[in-house]
Amino acid sequence: MIKSFLLSAAIFFGFSAGAQNYYVYVTAESEDEVALIKFDGTKATVEETIAVGIWPAEIEGPHGINVSPDGKYWYLSLAHGNPYGTLYKFSTETNQVVDTVRLGLFPASLQVSKATGLLYCVNFDLHGDMVPSTVSVVDPEEMIEIDRIETGVMPHGSRISTDGLYHYSVGMMSGELFEISTTKLKVTRKLNLDGKEEEPAMASMGGMDHSAMDHSKMDHSMMGASKPMYHSAVKPTWAIPHPTERKVYVAGNGSDEILEVDLDKWAITNRFKTGKAPYNVDVSPDGRWLVATYKGSAETGVWDLKKAKETARIKNTRKVSHGVSISSDSKYAFVSVEGIGGEPGTMDVIDIKKGTKVASVDMGKQAGGIIFWKME
Repeated sequence: MIKSFLLSAAIFFGFSAGAQNYYVYVTAESEDEVALIKFDGTKATVEETIAVGIWPAEIEGPHGINVSPDGKYWYLSLAHGNPYGTLYKFSTETNQVVDTVRLGLFPASLQVSKATGLLYCVNFDLHGDMVPSTVSVVDPEEMIEIDRIETGVMPHGSRISTDGLYHYSVGMMSGELFEISTTKLKVTRKLNLDGKEEEPAMASMGGMDHSAMDHSKMDHSMMGASKPMYHSAVKPTWAIPHPTERKVYVAGNGSDEILEVDLDKWAITNRFKTGKAPYNVDVSPDGRWLVATYKGSAETGVWDLKKAKETARIKNTRKVSHGVSISSDSKYAFVSVEGIGGEPGTMDVIDIKKGTKVASVDMGKQAGGIIFWKME
């Protein structure tokens, strides 16, 4: 009897010791909130809701979010400024604001380089003319913008290489992939993803403010254009480098595909046909899996990169799938789902290897930017 009890206790404590909690930050773009969500391996719960922004009567739109390499801070871009957006620095210990700095027009995705310690944030620029925008370079210690690097039209999804030396971003409307040296602070290479010659003349947008629009579905072809305007067929919305191989993966939101770019050849070497309108992409830290949100079909796709094959396509809890971030152990993908109208936003948890949704939790409206924080 005693041996049986001790054995049961050992098994129980062994399972307890092996249990993991996963923590994720998710923005609610139409609520001016950020949710800190815990997933315990079975259930997802909102642990804290953090109010963000300074104008109570205006939705400022928290959009991009990321955590510092040391895990001590999280950074948030508030996209809808007056007219400029703002970068906020928060403590992960208190979830209180530490400092802010004003950036460009509609700042979006962002990340801190491990090599330089600087933060790089793309300025998506939904206001006014369809012209090339920039990547802001920020000293996150002093929260000072030290440079702006010009890239393409509507730069959106961006990520930095594992060694921290190169920043990759895409121009959604110009259809380009940009490589920036994080040490030289300049564009080192540019790839036209449509395979066409660049057209320098961009049409006027008539000074319109598009801050309240769903920028993933915009058609600018007839909006006050004075000259023919170049439209990317690929309409790339995200770029992420592979953690160990010399490759970058790009979400082709307009062409319903994931593009694989070889960094040595600086050319597209593979195309993965996906669900409708892939939007955000993440690659697991072990390099095995790619997970993509299909914004147009409310699904998430799981790809085995060794086999170059989609192993699962999971229906999300609500419509309008948005962001994705993978846990540090490569087991789970956390997916933000916007919802429609007055619906709450939702975060779904997907078991990557099994290809199944294992949990979900509702949060503020229009769940968007998402970043995995830690395991404990």
